Amino acid sequence: MKMPGLFAQVIVAILLGVALGQLAPDVAVKMQLLGDVFIKLIKMLIAPVIFCTIVSGVSNMGDMGQAGRVGIKALGFFFVVSAIALLLGLVVANVAKPGAGVAVSASAAASPDVPGGTGMPHSVADFVMRIIPDTIVGAFVGGEILQVLLVALLFAAALMVCGKETAKLKSLIEEVAHALFAIIGFVMKLAPLGTFGAMAATVGHYGIASLIPLGKLLLTFYFTCFIFIFPVLALMLRWTGLGLWSFLVYLKDEIVIVFGTSSSETVLPRLLDKLEALGCERSVVGMVLPTGYSFNLAGTAIYLTLAAIFLSQATDNPLSLHEQLILLGVMMLSSKGAAGVTGAGFVVLASSIGMVGHIPAASLALILGVDRFMSQGRALTNLVGNSVVTVVLAKWEGALDLPKAKAILKGTRKATLESAT
Repeated sequence: MKMPGLFAQVIVAILLGVALGQLAPDVAVKMQLLGDVFIKLIKMLIAPVIFCTIVSGVSNMGDMGQAGRVGIKALGFFFVVSAIALLLGLVVANVAKPGAGVAVSASAAASPDVPGGTGMPHSVADFVMRIIPDTIVGAFVGGEILQVLLVALLFAAALMVCGKETAKLKSLIEEVAHALFAIIGFVMKLAPLGTFGAMAATVGHYGIASLIPLGKLLLTFYFTCFIFIFPVLALMLRWTGLGLWSFLVYLKDEIVIVFGTSSSETVLPRLLDKLEALGCERSVVGMVLPTGYSFNLAGTAIYLTLAAIFLSQATDNPLSLHEQLILLGVMMLSSKGAAGVTGAGFVVLASSIGMVGHIPAASLALILGVDRFMSQGRALTNLVGNSVVTVVLAKWEGALDLPKAKAILKGTRKATLESAT
């Protein structure tokens, strides 16, 4: 009998996790260990994979001008996409008014237990300083994506300058990258267990019933993410000649894993490999995708504006247009300090609302119970957004093998239809 694919295994794991969380919450909460182990194994590999991928790809460009051009294009595109996401969240929140009529519970008077710590940068200077590690080794020990990215770019630039003298070192780094991707293959076999544990613990801790009082906020948030993915990202991808639905089918394994674990970092190493296999040059994928994980968090951007306006409506502290625009600017900067980690969006929200208007910080307790469920939408939107932007920039840079990409997506769609029938 043929073993079901990873997609089917993870879907079953999610359903079993929800069932266990609802039927035996005390047992389900203990399953968090499975999710934590899987996420930690993946995070263990992220820094060396990013380093090897970027060094190998960028150093083989042979032209520092090309590397700089790709980086500038990426940052500019990230800014535009983030601005669209923030504006979309702001518009939908003002139209749908998810916080109107919400009764502020007594729990809102207490300070919320903010998940993820308080390590977010509070200014542009803090953010810049955070990019620079104390030591080269420290970048890998801390697992900060931007620090690893900086070290990798500097190392790649050095290899380009040294030329043939470092040819053996380049070859060694590529071989190490192949070995790391093999390890990722081993770890991904644990994805169903990790997804089961994370989902069971989430439902067991908060319960499905916790979604009912704030159902309008959840529906509004997921509706906004849907609008951003299908009209906005679909149009961007259409410019490359590819269809969004086929692209999502190609990434179906990564999508269900991110949904189950609420963390887009769990699929970053695998995503680097899949986008390169799709026909994007390694140099572009290696530079754009890891950078996007800190600079292009569209799902987090939607969540930030939507949640902030929700809290202002729920606590009867309406924000003027001027204050909303200031909020937009603040969140444009503060969102860049959040990586694709569970709970990071909530921390950024907590640090942002205190800078604008009169939204009480204690009101964050209103959405704490459903934040984990919104985190799944944030991570999914971040994943799809970064993947689409990487392909678009590869096309823009002339680094996309379009016939190959079309053939792969067509084959993936056909195989999926055949397996469904």
